[in-house]
Amino acid sequence: MFVSLLLPSFYLAVINFHPEMLPGDLIITIAASRDIIPFPALIEALIMEISFEVLREAGIRIPTPIGQTVSILGALIIGTAAVQAGIVSAPMVIIVSLTGIASFIIPHFDLATSLRLLRFPLLFLSGMLGILGLMFGLIIMAFHLCSLRSFGTPYLKPLAPLSFSDWKDTVIRAPFWAVKTRANLYGTQNYVRNKNQMRPLMPEESD
Repeated sequence: MFVSLLLPSFYLAVINFHPEMLPGDLIITIAASRDIIPFPALIEALIMEISFEVLREAGIRIPTPIGQTVSILGALIIGTAAVQAGIVSAPMVIIVSLTGIASFIIPHFDLATSLRLLRFPLLFLSGMLGILGLMFGLIIMAFHLCSLRSFGTPYLKPLAPLSFSDWKDTVIRAPFWAVKTRANLYGTQNYVRNKNQMRPLMPEESD
């Protein structure tokens, strides 16, 4: 998720504003690959990202068994041709390809779609302000998520507002025998869970 959202923006911020963060040999390699590129890095990133998104949308409308394959291979082939034509640099093709592959790993389709849309504002902020713009965009996203509510419950609870007692089911699912109380966010009057639900039922009990 973080690679899909942040990798192009971070790469753009580093090569434009913070090249000292990279080793010298890598900086020389990136500079040599961008020597013949006629576009700024931001425009180059937008060209590749939009091209990849167009191919992804085309792959959705192709029959399922070959749709995703066509979108990935098409992006790589077009990226290789663009590099040979001197329109985009090879590192940018690698970054966009890794970003697209990382977005396919996300199992939740709506989350992957949201990250695809959020990637473009972060690209603009990183292209204009560097790491400062990237952090500014992430702070705005965090503020927005903290302000959301779902059925009256804060969207990020138990992380914001912080509730340590509800962390047993947040990052790592604790075993049932260790979760003896219900989450505070439910607002239930019966705070303690039924002990019979904390162990597997015997065959005669399930009947």
